Amino acid sequence: MSKGLRNKLAGQTGEFLVCAELGRRGLIATSFTGNVPEFDLIVANDTLKTVPIQVKTSRGHSWPAKAGTWLDIEVDESARQQIDHGNCSIAHPDLIYVCVSLAEAGKEESDRFFILRKKDLQTICADNYRRWMAKHDWKRPRNYKSMDNRYDTQNLEPFEDNWGLIFEQLSQNSEA
Repeated sequence: MSKGLRNKLAGQTGEFLVCAELGRRGLIATSFTGNVPEFDLIVANDTLKTVPIQVKTSRGHSWPAKAGTWLDIEVDESARQQIDHGNCSIAHPDLIYVCVSLAEAGKEESDRFFILRKKDLQTICADNYRRWMAKHDWKRPRNYKSMDNRYDTQNLEPFEDNWGLIFEQLSQNSEA
């Protein structure tokens, strides 16, 4: 199986697992299987209030992220280093993300779900990138222009099984 197909299947699996888990919790959820920018699922409660959700799935314990999504970074071509100008302003900071860590098939471990807001993920990604880049004096060892970054289950543990965030968001939508 090609890496591209493997990644696509992981993404679909994560979306369907989140839909199933939300169904267990009494919510209606449907996946758009990657065909909508910005979100992957729409979730509704019994009063028909809805909330969009972005799902990120990993077959391991970490997820890739581009630092430039979260940070305003300038690349100094002459010094071959990056300059941090602070966090970017992000659209939809309260958009809910569900990060799914898929259990390995045939293993005793379970799939893990981490539920947080986009702004929380920005904080995690920005902090990780700054910590890593500070160790290298803001000069990437191989490619000074690279914005590769990662976040992992350890970063997300405070948000594990935080399903209440979705119910909270739905109840806030009910008050509008």
